[in-house]
Amino acid sequence: MSDDEFAEIRPYRDEEVRSVLARLLADEEFLQAVVAYRFPRLARIAPGLLRALTARILARRVSSFNNVDDFQFSLESWFDRMIADTTDGLSWNGINTLNPGRAYLFVSNHRDIAMDSGFLNYALHAEGHRTSRIAIGDNLLKKPYATDLMRLNKSFVVKRSAKGVREQLAAYTQTSRFLHHSIGDGHSVWIAQREGRAKDGDDRTDPAMIKMFYLSERKSGRDFAEVIADLHIVPVAISYELDPCDAMKAHELQVKAETGSYVKPPDEDIHSIVTGITGAKGRVHVHCGPELRDPPGDANGVAAWLDDEIQRGFRLFPTHLEAWRRRGGALPAELERAVGPLTGAAMERFDARLAALPEVERDFLLLQYATPVANHLSRT
Repeated sequence: MSDDEFAEIRPYRDEEVRSVLARLLADEEFLQAVVAYRFPRLARIAPGLLRALTARILARRVSSFNNVDDFQFSLESWFDRMIADTTDGLSWNGINTLNPGRAYLFVSNHRDIAMDSGFLNYALHAEGHRTSRIAIGDNLLKKPYATDLMRLNKSFVVKRSAKGVREQLAAYTQTSRFLHHSIGDGHSVWIAQREGRAKDGDDRTDPAMIKMFYLSERKSGRDFAEVIADLHIVPVAISYELDPCDAMKAHELQVKAETGSYVKPPDEDIHSIVTGITGAKGRVHVHCGPELRDPPGDANGVAAWLDDEIQRGFRLFPTHLEAWRRRGGALPAELERAVGPLTGAAMERFDARLAALPEVERDFLLLQYATPVANHLSRT
Protein backbone atom coordinates (compact mmCIF):
# COMPACT_ATOMS: atom_id res chain seq x y z
CA MET A 1 0.00 0.00 0.00
CA SER A 2 1.25 3.48 -0.86
CA ASP A 3 1.40 5.85 2.09
CA ASP A 4 0.17 8.84 0.03
CA GLU A 5 -3.02 8.66 2.09
CA PHE A 6 -0.88 9.43 5.13
CA ALA A 7 0.73 12.57 3.65
CA GLU A 8 -0.80 14.85 6.31
CA ILE A 9 0.25 12.75 9.30
CA ARG A 10 3.33 10.67 8.45
CA PRO A 11 6.96 11.52 9.30
CA TYR A 12 8.85 13.31 6.56
CA ARG A 13 10.67 11.19 4.00
CA ASP A 14 14.35 11.51 3.20
CA GLU A 15 13.66 13.38 -0.03
CA GLU A 16 11.63 16.01 1.88
CA VAL A 17 14.32 16.86 4.42
CA ARG A 18 16.09 19.61 2.45
CA SER A 19 12.89 21.52 1.66
CA VAL A 20 11.63 21.25 5.26
CA LEU A 21 14.93 22.55 6.62
CA ALA A 22 14.79 25.47 4.17
CA ARG A 23 11.27 26.26 5.38
CA LEU A 24 12.41 26.22 9.01
CA LEU A 25 15.34 28.52 8.32
CA ALA A 26 12.94 31.03 6.75
CA ASP A 27 10.44 30.82 9.61
CA GLU A 28 10.92 33.91 11.79
CA GLU A 29 8.79 32.49 14.59
CA PHE A 30 11.02 29.40 14.75
CA LEU A 31 14.19 31.49 14.69
CA GLN A 32 12.82 33.75 17.42
CA ALA A 33 12.01 30.71 19.56
CA VAL A 34 15.61 29.48 19.17
CA VAL A 35 16.98 32.94 20.00
CA ALA A 36 14.74 33.31 23.06
CA TYR A 37 15.83 29.88 24.33
CA ARG A 38 19.55 30.33 23.68
CA PHE A 39 19.93 34.05 24.43
CA PRO A 40 17.01 35.11 26.65
CA ARG A 41 18.49 38.49 27.64
CA LEU A 42 19.98 39.51 24.30
CA ALA A 43 16.79 38.46 22.52
CA ARG A 44 15.02 41.51 23.98
CA ILE A 45 17.75 43.91 22.90
CA ALA A 46 18.53 42.89 19.31
CA PRO A 47 16.04 40.23 18.19
CA GLY A 48 16.38 40.90 14.46
CA LEU A 49 20.17 40.68 14.44
CA LEU A 50 20.14 37.52 16.52
CA ARG A 51 17.56 35.88 14.24
CA ALA A 52 19.75 36.60 11.21
CA LEU A 53 22.88 35.25 12.92
CA THR A 54 21.00 32.19 14.16
CA ALA A 55 19.70 31.46 10.67
CA ARG A 56 23.24 31.62 9.24
CA ILE A 57 24.67 29.36 11.97
CA LEU A 58 21.88 26.82 11.59
CA ALA A 59 22.18 26.89 7.79
CA ARG A 60 25.85 25.92 8.04
CA ARG A 61 25.09 23.25 10.60
CA VAL A 62 22.41 21.54 8.51
CA SER A 63 24.03 22.06 5.10
CA SER A 64 25.10 18.40 4.92
CA PHE A 65 21.75 16.95 6.05
CA ASN A 66 20.17 14.96 3.23
CA ASN A 67 17.97 12.44 5.06
CA VAL A 68 16.16 11.79 8.33
CA ASP A 69 19.06 9.82 9.80
CA ASP A 70 21.36 12.82 9.26
CA PHE A 71 18.92 14.97 11.24
CA GLN A 72 18.47 12.43 14.04
CA PHE A 73 22.14 11.54 14.37
CA SER A 74 23.01 15.24 14.63
CA LEU A 75 21.01 15.28 17.85
CA GLU A 76 23.08 12.52 19.46
CA SER A 77 25.77 14.79 20.91
CA TRP A 78 23.10 17.17 22.21
CA PHE A 79 21.26 14.21 23.77
CA ASP A 80 24.51 13.07 25.41
CA ARG A 81 24.94 16.54 26.94
CA MET A 82 21.32 16.58 28.09
CA ILE A 83 21.77 13.23 29.84
CA ALA A 84 24.99 14.44 31.48
CA ASP A 85 23.49 17.77 32.56
CA THR A 86 19.98 16.75 33.69
CA THR A 87 20.19 13.12 34.86
CA ASP A 88 22.20 11.05 37.30
CA GLY A 89 22.43 8.33 34.67
CA LEU A 90 20.29 6.62 32.04
CA SER A 91 19.95 2.83 32.10
CA TRP A 92 17.86 0.31 30.20
CA ASN A 93 17.17 -3.39 29.99
CA GLY A 94 15.27 -5.79 27.74
CA ILE A 95 16.35 -4.26 24.43
CA ASN A 96 18.93 -7.02 23.96
CA THR A 97 16.06 -9.52 23.66
CA LEU A 98 14.57 -7.71 20.64
CA ASN A 99 15.30 -8.71 17.05
CA PRO A 100 17.02 -5.78 15.26
CA GLY A 101 15.46 -6.94 12.00
CA ARG A 102 11.88 -6.79 13.29
CA ALA A 103 9.56 -3.82 13.72
CA TYR A 104 7.72 -3.52 17.03
CA LEU A 105 4.84 -1.49 18.43
CA PHE A 106 6.24 -0.13 21.69
CA VAL A 107 3.31 0.59 24.02
CA SER A 108 4.65 2.75 26.83
CA ASN A 109 3.62 4.39 30.06
CA HIS A 110 3.66 8.16 29.63
CA ARG A 111 5.26 10.63 32.02
CA ASP A 112 7.01 13.19 29.80
CA ILE A 113 5.82 14.59 26.45
CA ALA A 114 9.16 14.41 24.63
CA MET A 115 11.55 12.45 26.81
CA ASP A 116 9.69 9.13 27.10
CA SER A 117 10.09 8.32 23.41
CA GLY A 118 13.41 10.17 23.30
CA PHE A 119 15.03 7.97 25.93
CA LEU A 120 13.67 4.80 24.32
CA ASN A 121 15.03 5.83 20.92
CA TYR A 122 18.40 6.70 22.45
CA ALA A 123 18.58 3.22 23.99
CA LEU A 124 17.45 1.55 20.75
CA HIS A 125 20.12 3.41 18.78
CA ALA A 126 22.80 2.51 21.36
CA GLU A 127 21.86 -1.17 21.02
CA GLY A 128 22.04 -1.15 17.23
CA HIS A 129 18.32 -0.90 16.46
CA ARG A 130 16.60 1.60 14.20
CA THR A 131 14.83 4.35 16.11
CA SER A 132 11.05 4.18 16.26
CA ARG A 133 8.40 6.43 14.83
CA ILE A 134 6.60 8.45 17.50
CA ALA A 135 2.86 8.99 17.89
CA ILE A 136 2.05 12.58 18.93
CA GLY A 137 -1.30 14.29 19.39
CA ASP A 138 -2.13 17.24 17.16
CA ASN A 139 -2.72 19.26 20.34
CA LEU A 140 1.08 19.61 20.53
CA LEU A 141 1.35 21.06 17.04
CA LYS A 142 0.03 24.59 17.45
CA LYS A 143 2.93 26.07 15.47
CA PRO A 144 3.96 25.10 11.91
CA TYR A 145 7.62 24.93 12.93
CA ALA A 146 6.76 22.54 15.77
CA THR A 147 5.04 20.26 13.28
CA ASP A 148 8.07 20.37 10.97
CA LEU A 149 10.52 19.59 13.79
CA MET A 150 8.44 16.72 15.11
CA ARG A 151 7.88 15.14 11.71
CA LEU A 152 11.61 15.47 10.89
CA ASN A 153 12.22 13.47 14.06
CA LYS A 154 10.06 10.53 12.89
CA SER A 155 6.88 11.70 14.61
CA PHE A 156 3.46 11.13 13.09
CA VAL A 157 0.29 12.97 13.96
CA VAL A 158 -2.70 11.50 15.80
CA LYS A 159 -5.73 13.71 15.16
CA ARG A 160 -7.10 13.93 18.67
CA SER A 161 -8.87 17.22 18.02
CA ALA A 162 -11.29 15.66 15.51
CA LYS A 163 -14.89 16.73 16.23
CA GLY A 164 -17.97 14.59 15.88
CA VAL A 165 -18.33 10.82 15.89
CA ARG A 166 -17.81 10.36 12.14
CA GLU A 167 -14.69 12.56 12.02
CA GLN A 168 -13.21 10.89 15.10
CA LEU A 169 -13.85 7.43 13.66
CA ALA A 170 -12.13 8.44 10.41
CA ALA A 171 -9.14 9.88 12.30
CA TYR A 172 -8.63 6.82 14.49
CA THR A 173 -9.11 4.47 11.56
CA GLN A 174 -6.39 6.36 9.70
CA THR A 175 -4.10 6.09 12.73
CA SER A 176 -4.81 2.36 12.91
CA ARG A 177 -3.99 1.91 9.22
CA PHE A 178 -0.78 3.87 9.64
CA LEU A 179 0.32 1.71 12.59
CA HIS A 180 -0.15 -1.45 10.56
CA HIS A 181 1.47 0.12 7.51
CA SER A 182 4.52 1.17 9.56
CA ILE A 183 5.03 -2.20 11.23
CA GLY A 184 4.50 -4.02 7.94
CA ASP A 185 7.02 -1.73 6.26
CA GLY A 186 9.69 -2.40 8.91
CA HIS A 187 9.31 0.77 11.02
CA SER A 188 8.87 0.40 14.78
CA VAL A 189 6.43 2.74 16.50
CA TRP A 190 6.25 4.26 20.00
CA ILE A 191 2.78 5.05 21.36
CA ALA A 192 1.53 5.87 24.85
CA GLN A 193 -0.75 3.39 26.60
CA ARG A 194 -3.46 6.08 26.79
CA GLU A 195 -4.00 9.66 25.68
CA GLY A 196 -2.15 12.11 27.89
CA ARG A 197 0.43 11.66 30.62
CA ALA A 198 -0.30 9.71 33.82
CA LYS A 199 -0.23 12.84 35.95
CA ASP A 200 -1.20 10.96 39.11
CA GLY A 201 1.48 8.31 38.51
CA ASP A 202 -1.04 5.55 37.80
CA ASP A 203 0.07 3.72 34.65
CA ARG A 204 -3.09 2.21 33.13
CA THR A 205 -3.77 1.22 29.53
CA ASP A 206 -6.95 2.54 27.96
CA PRO A 207 -8.73 -0.40 26.26
CA ALA A 208 -9.98 2.12 23.67
CA MET A 209 -6.36 2.46 22.55
CA ILE A 210 -6.19 -1.29 21.94
CA LYS A 211 -9.50 -1.21 20.06
CA MET A 212 -7.99 1.49 17.84
CA PHE A 213 -5.16 -0.90 16.91
CA TYR A 214 -7.80 -3.27 15.47
CA LEU A 215 -10.09 -0.62 14.01
CA SER A 216 -8.73 -0.57 10.45
CA GLU A 217 -8.83 -4.39 10.25
CA ARG A 218 -12.30 -4.98 11.67
CA LYS A 219 -13.78 -5.70 8.21
CA SER A 220 -10.86 -7.83 7.04
CA GLY A 221 -12.29 -11.11 8.32
CA ARG A 222 -9.22 -11.62 10.53
CA ASP A 223 -9.84 -12.14 14.22
CA PHE A 224 -8.75 -9.71 16.92
CA ALA A 225 -5.91 -11.82 18.34
CA GLU A 226 -4.37 -12.43 14.90
CA VAL A 227 -4.34 -8.71 14.07
CA ILE A 228 -2.85 -7.76 17.44
CA ALA A 229 -0.15 -10.44 17.13
CA ASP A 230 0.97 -8.94 13.79
CA LEU A 231 1.83 -5.67 15.55
CA HIS A 232 4.54 -7.35 17.71
CA ILE A 233 3.57 -5.34 20.78
CA VAL A 234 6.32 -4.73 23.35
CA PRO A 235 5.46 -3.07 26.70
CA VAL A 236 7.76 -0.24 27.80
CA ALA A 237 8.08 1.16 31.33
CA ILE A 238 10.01 4.38 31.83
CA SER A 239 10.87 5.52 35.35
CA TYR A 240 12.18 8.91 36.50
CA GLU A 241 13.68 9.43 39.93
CA LEU A 242 12.55 13.05 39.65
CA ASP A 243 9.88 14.35 37.28
CA PRO A 244 10.77 17.86 36.05
CA CYS A 245 7.07 18.59 35.52
CA ASP A 246 5.86 17.27 38.88
CA ALA A 247 4.93 20.72 40.22
CA MET A 248 2.89 21.53 37.11
CA LYS A 249 1.10 18.21 37.38
CA ALA A 250 0.44 18.75 41.11
CA HIS A 251 -1.14 22.12 40.34
CA GLU A 252 -3.41 20.59 37.69
CA LEU A 253 -4.45 17.75 40.00
CA GLN A 254 -5.25 20.20 42.81
CA VAL A 255 -7.32 22.46 40.55
CA LYS A 256 -9.25 19.45 39.21
CA ALA A 257 -9.90 18.18 42.73
CA GLU A 258 -11.16 21.60 43.82
CA THR A 259 -13.17 22.68 40.76
CA GLY A 260 -13.80 19.46 38.81
CA SER A 261 -11.94 20.62 35.70
CA TYR A 262 -8.71 22.20 34.48
CA VAL A 263 -8.32 24.61 31.57
CA LYS A 264 -4.82 24.36 30.11
CA PRO A 265 -3.13 27.70 29.24
CA PRO A 266 -2.27 28.00 25.53
CA ASP A 267 1.49 27.64 26.02
CA GLU A 268 1.46 24.95 28.72
CA ASP A 269 2.36 22.02 26.44
CA ILE A 270 5.41 23.85 25.05
CA HIS A 271 6.41 24.83 28.59
CA SER A 272 6.06 21.19 29.66
CA ILE A 273 8.24 20.03 26.75
CA VAL A 274 11.01 22.52 27.56
CA THR A 275 10.82 21.79 31.31
CA GLY A 276 10.91 18.04 30.66
CA ILE A 277 14.02 18.39 28.51
CA THR A 278 15.97 20.86 30.66
CA GLY A 279 14.82 19.92 34.19
CA ALA A 280 16.62 17.66 36.68
CA LYS A 281 15.50 14.04 36.39
CA GLY A 282 17.73 12.09 38.77
CA ARG A 283 18.17 8.56 37.50
CA VAL A 284 16.14 7.38 34.50
CA HIS A 285 15.43 3.77 33.55
CA VAL A 286 13.83 2.29 30.42
CA HIS A 287 12.52 -1.28 30.56
CA CYS A 288 11.36 -3.25 27.53
CA GLY A 289 9.24 -6.25 28.43
CA PRO A 290 8.55 -9.41 26.42
CA GLU A 291 6.73 -9.30 23.10
CA LEU A 292 3.04 -10.15 23.25
CA ARG A 293 3.12 -13.43 21.32
CA ASP A 294 -0.23 -15.01 22.26
CA PRO A 295 -2.66 -12.09 22.62
CA PRO A 296 -5.92 -12.33 24.55
CA GLY A 297 -9.02 -12.24 22.38
CA ASP A 298 -10.27 -8.79 23.41
CA ALA A 299 -9.04 -5.28 24.13
CA ASN A 300 -9.60 -5.52 27.89
CA GLY A 301 -7.40 -8.59 28.07
CA VAL A 302 -4.58 -6.93 26.12
CA ALA A 303 -4.85 -3.81 28.28
CA ALA A 304 -4.66 -5.88 31.47
CA TRP A 305 -1.58 -7.72 30.15
CA LEU A 306 0.11 -4.41 29.31
CA ASP A 307 -0.71 -2.97 32.75
CA ASP A 308 0.84 -6.00 34.44
CA GLU A 309 3.99 -5.91 32.32
CA ILE A 310 4.49 -2.14 32.52
CA GLN A 311 3.98 -2.05 36.29
CA ARG A 312 6.26 -5.09 36.65
CA GLY A 313 8.98 -3.31 34.65
CA PHE A 314 8.68 0.05 36.40
CA ARG A 315 11.82 0.75 38.45
CA LEU A 316 11.10 2.23 41.87
CA PHE A 317 13.55 4.86 43.11
CA PRO A 318 14.01 6.21 46.67
CA THR A 319 11.81 9.21 45.80
CA HIS A 320 8.90 6.83 45.27
CA LEU A 321 9.38 5.13 48.63
CA GLU A 322 9.84 8.46 50.43
CA ALA A 323 6.59 9.80 48.98
CA TRP A 324 4.79 6.62 50.04
CA ARG A 325 6.11 7.01 53.61
CA ARG A 326 5.13 10.70 53.79
CA ARG A 327 1.59 9.78 52.79
CA GLY A 328 1.48 7.35 55.72
CA GLY A 329 2.26 4.09 53.96
CA ALA A 330 4.25 1.18 55.37
CA LEU A 331 6.93 -0.62 53.36
CA PRO A 332 8.25 -4.19 53.38
CA ALA A 333 11.83 -4.28 54.66
CA GLU A 334 13.01 -6.18 51.58
CA LEU A 335 11.69 -3.47 49.27
CA GLU A 336 13.42 -0.75 51.29
CA ARG A 337 16.69 -2.70 51.11
CA ALA A 338 16.35 -3.28 47.36
CA VAL A 339 15.59 0.36 46.50
CA GLY A 340 17.67 2.12 49.15
CA PRO A 341 17.03 5.28 51.17
CA LEU A 342 16.63 8.85 49.96
CA THR A 343 19.60 10.66 51.50
CA GLY A 344 21.88 13.66 51.16
CA ALA A 345 21.58 15.82 48.06
CA ALA A 346 18.73 13.71 46.69
CA MET A 347 16.67 14.34 49.84
CA GLU A 348 17.43 18.06 49.64
CA ARG A 349 16.27 18.22 46.01
CA PHE A 350 13.06 16.37 46.83
CA ASP A 351 12.34 18.58 49.86
CA ALA A 352 13.01 21.70 47.79
CA ARG A 353 10.43 20.63 45.21
CA LEU A 354 7.82 20.21 47.91
CA ALA A 355 8.73 23.46 49.68
CA ALA A 356 8.33 25.43 46.44
CA LEU A 357 4.66 24.44 46.19
CA PRO A 358 1.65 25.91 47.98
CA GLU A 359 0.82 23.61 50.88
CA VAL A 360 -2.50 22.60 49.29
CA GLU A 361 -0.64 21.13 46.29
CA ARG A 362 2.09 19.17 48.10
CA ASP A 363 0.16 15.97 48.62
CA PHE A 364 -0.63 15.90 44.91
CA LEU A 365 3.09 15.92 44.18
CA LEU A 366 3.64 13.10 46.66
CA LEU A 367 0.78 11.18 45.04
CA GLN A 368 2.60 11.08 41.69
CA TYR A 369 5.60 9.36 43.25
CA ALA A 370 3.65 7.18 45.69
CA THR A 371 1.19 5.63 43.23
CA PRO A 372 3.77 3.32 41.57
CA VAL A 373 4.57 1.96 45.05
CA ALA A 374 0.88 1.21 45.59
CA ASN A 375 0.79 -0.59 42.24
CA HIS A 376 3.92 -2.55 43.12
CA LEU A 377 2.59 -3.61 46.53
CA SER A 378 -0.75 -4.63 45.03
CA ARG A 379 1.11 -7.12 42.81
CA THR A 380 3.16 -8.72 45.61
